[in-house]
Amino acid sequence: MSPETTKWLSTKEAAEMLGVTARTVYRFIDEGNLPAYKFGRVIRVKAVDLEDFVEGCRVDPGSISHLYPEGHH
Repeated sequence: MSPETTKWLSTKEAAEMLGVTARTVYRFIDEGNLPAYKFGRVIRVKAVDLEDFVEGCRVDPGSISHLYPEGHH
């Protein structure tokens, strides 16, 4: 992908798209889950990397039953 076609997002924009705080986005980046790039003092995220991150967070069916224990409806 050439630089001209790369869509860059600020951490604030990425946070808004994910519905989380910027602090949470920084944690995703620092933990190595979300690739980011630093230009001087500015941190940017590629839109395509954010999309990949979102897909990687998809919940597998049957994996969250512990969040709604049976008998507590």
